[in-house]
Amino acid sequence: MPSTKILIVEDERPIREMIAFHLSRAGFDTVEAADCRVARELLADERPDLALIDWMLPDMSGLEFTRTLKRDKENDDLAIIMLTARAAEYDKIAGLDSGADDYITKPFSPRELVARIRAVLRRAGPGDGETVSLGLLEIDLTGHRVSVDGKEIRLGPTEYRLLKFLMTHPDRVYSRSQLLDHVWGANVYVEERTVDVHVRRLRKALAVQGAADFVQTVRGAGYRLSGRGEQ
Repeated sequence: MPSTKILIVEDERPIREMIAFHLSRAGFDTVEAADCRVARELLADERPDLALIDWMLPDMSGLEFTRTLKRDKENDDLAIIMLTARAAEYDKIAGLDSGADDYITKPFSPRELVARIRAVLRRAGPGDGETVSLGLLEIDLTGHRVSVDGKEIRLGPTEYRLLKFLMTHPDRVYSRSQLLDHVWGANVYVEERTVDVHVRRLRKALAVQGAADFVQTVRGAGYRLSGRGEQ
């Protein structure tokens, strides 16, 4: 089984090499970039599983680079952790809103970094040929089958993609615009109201097996999926 590959995007060479050393010791493969231009090339050539991106980079801020990557459907499966000395709550929220899966402030211990990487990779979900489960819900990624408590339900292709995305990012709230980017793609121009239509269709399909309330509306924020159902 191939090792997990991690892209380190950090312009300070000593920090970059220190991270690479400790990640290699933890069993990860690493590739390194000092700026966003080189990082883009490595993303295309190496197809890493996760990227560690520093906030302050010479050619583009890590925040904007993360936003750019998340708008590209080619990076749907790329997990991202931002590294930064900015510890204010506002900065953490900005980092997560940009599409990062986690946010680590400097200085950090190698053990913490490795633990956070493993946690993000677990949340990112399994690859093809496996299943994703959340409560009574289960998706067979190979057969594109969805079941509730062992009973198969039928979904349209868009509802399937929407459910798959939400199931691999459970209990996290996504706005309509974020769902459009992740499920429809950044270059597809449809109205945000379209999300509501497909959420209703998804709930209707899940309702057949009593699981409609797993898809939750968070007033003023968006939608999330929770195996606990509506509280």
